[in-house]
Amino acid sequence: MESEIARRVVHASGSLLPLAYVAGLLTWRHVQLLVTAGCALAVALEVIRLIVGLEWWIYDHLTREYEEDNLAGYALALISVTIVVFAVEPAIAVPSILMLTLGDPISGLLGSGDSEVLGDPGTFEVIRKRGSVLGIMFGVCTAIALPFVTPIAAVVGGAAAMLADGLKPVIATYVIDDNLTIPLAAAGAIWVTLALL
Repeated sequence: MESEIARRVVHASGSLLPLAYVAGLLTWRHVQLLVTAGCALAVALEVIRLIVGLEWWIYDHLTREYEEDNLAGYALALISVTIVVFAVEPAIAVPSILMLTLGDPISGLLGSGDSEVLGDPGTFEVIRKRGSVLGIMFGVCTAIALPFVTPIAAVVGGAAAMLADGLKPVIATYVIDDNLTIPLAAAGAIWVTLALL
């Protein structure tokens, strides 16, 4: 449980850059540059960890078992966030990032160890969280988006983040981590909704 809480604290720390932008402490260009630098560093560390084989104690403490031989969640989050900060405007990117950094830790703590695996192990599976946790994730993510976008776009973005969080595909034992999918799904859903309105 201690490592689970530590992972959630690291997750929540990802809120600092978008919130600093909202507070007027950073420009969007600063956010883009800092996220890009963080992504480059994360990818370099993952190359060292996975290819060179260098292990640090922090990896043992903060990574999950399925991340031992795959890109760790923090790197996937930074890759996803980097795409989002360049692909969409700040009003869409900020809530999409906060859905990952704030919504996902809440959902993770509530649904930790309480999920169901559906499908064929080793080929294609889906890890599914229980309905009450999905409902909380939807509510939190929708509330996060409301100050930034229209209510309809907030609801659609919250639903996309909820689905990305609650349904994790596993293809040939590789888990498609929600650190990668939540910001992309939320930003895409909000952008499409706003474009159609």
